[in-house]
Amino acid sequence: MTIAPNPYSRTRKRLLAAAASLAIAGGIGFGAVATGTAPVLADAVRVEAPQVPGFADVVERVSPAVVSVKVKAKIEPAADDGSDQSDDPDGMNNLPDNPQLRQFFKQFRGFGDQNGHDGGNRRFSHRDHKNDQPRPVAQGSGFFISDDGYLVTNNHVVEEGSAFTVVMNDGKELDAKLIGTDPRTDLAVLKVDGVGKFTYVDFADDSKVRVGDWVVAVGNPFGLGGTVTAGIVSARGRDIGAGPYDDFIQIDASVNRGNSGGPTFNLNGQVVGINTAIFSPSGGSVGIAFDIPASTAKQVVQDLMKSGSVQRGWLGVEIQPVTSDIAESLGLKSQNGALVSGAQDGGPGKKAGITAGDVITQVEGKDVASPKELARLIGAYPPGKSVDVTVWRDGKSQTIKVDLGTLPSTDKQASADPQQPAAPAKPAALADLGLTVTKSENGKGLVVTDVDPDSDAADRGIQPGDVITSVNSTEVNGTEDVAKAMADAVKSGRKAVLMQITRDDSNRFVALPVAKG
Repeated sequence: MTIAPNPYSRTRKRLLAAAASLAIAGGIGFGAVATGTAPVLADAVRVEAPQVPGFADVVERVSPAVVSVKVKAKIEPAADDGSDQSDDPDGMNNLPDNPQLRQFFKQFRGFGDQNGHDGGNRRFSHRDHKNDQPRPVAQGSGFFISDDGYLVTNNHVVEEGSAFTVVMNDGKELDAKLIGTDPRTDLAVLKVDGVGKFTYVDFADDSKVRVGDWVVAVGNPFGLGGTVTAGIVSARGRDIGAGPYDDFIQIDASVNRGNSGGPTFNLNGQVVGINTAIFSPSGGSVGIAFDIPASTAKQVVQDLMKSGSVQRGWLGVEIQPVTSDIAESLGLKSQNGALVSGAQDGGPGKKAGITAGDVITQVEGKDVASPKELARLIGAYPPGKSVDVTVWRDGKSQTIKVDLGTLPSTDKQASADPQQPAAPAKPAALADLGLTVTKSENGKGLVVTDVDPDSDAADRGIQPGDVITSVNSTEVNGTEDVAKAMADAVKSGRKAVLMQITRDDSNRFVALPVAKG
């Protein structure tokens, strides 16, 4: 019987022979294939992502210019209960009525006396706290703006202080003196006298700052020391009601307590703003911080370094925004400008001829967008400066030259002489306006006695007791004057009339729609 060869056996031999040949050709022994192999591992995951701008180079260069500002003040100690501490020289009266506790404190306090020293008493005596050593009251941030030691911080950081210490980036502490403050912009300048020159930074041109630009905030939050946070410019021109010159840059870089007075940099290492306020329901950063713009800070700081205070120009007028109704009533094409609600007696504006009802549209050829803008423009000029003020009056523009005065340190409050109660007068109705009025005691103006709650007058805030003194810049002494002014407005194609209202010795303007035919 013939036995046929096993085809699988022959195939196996051929495969083994081929493997041996490949192993030898590769430079290793056949035995290595069987006994010396190692597992082949895949490469680690790696993603080639777009490179995001880093901040390390900026931080490295600017950090030496940023400092921590420690503020101390002399505070007179006072007993919480108003008692005379001389009746309790050992300070034991405030302890709980516990014999063991009192005995412990007596023994502990007497420890220093056993060796003839009063170290223990010095530590616990109430009398020893009555000294002239300033105590810490605030801590914020600041930054050098010159190599000879001038630095900027917030006014609210230093306003209660009598002694100031600057902590450098390397931990060195230096005494500083206060050069000047400006509460209206919340800025202050300190001066450090030291050996050598200081690293300092410069202000940026914030007119080129755009919403979405990267920024880096450097400061000393919570007293931790130099801390850096990054974010973007969230908005510009923010008005948060902090003062007459609100024009804040909003950023979303994390800013917390202790960052006040610290700088916010662009990627060129220039200061675009100074951290001054945050919006926070919790007290911590929620990504809404406000910076004083560099342009504002630069001008104020220069004045503080020069004279220790800021002297601003003063126009001496009360102003309010121009609403769409007011613009319509005056024939203005836009809501830009500042409506003069009153000119102060003796003020530069009144002396020059500016009157209530004028809309200031330009100063020295620069457009006035709002009352805030007018305040900033006028405040930027020094007292005594003669400026051209363009006003809209009686349907046309005219220019008035005004010699600016000095802005008072406090707002002047108008005072009124005591008056006797007004004699009863017969009310008259202005049905089209939803008002009931009567003549004023002195015969000038109409006193509002009742307001229809469903009327436009009520919607615009007119209240009983208000005095209507003029309509469309024409004095009114009776309802017939109001009716005539309304008729003239209709003939001119206007849809509203402008009423001047006096309340609590202050003026404002209200635009009311005229009756529809």
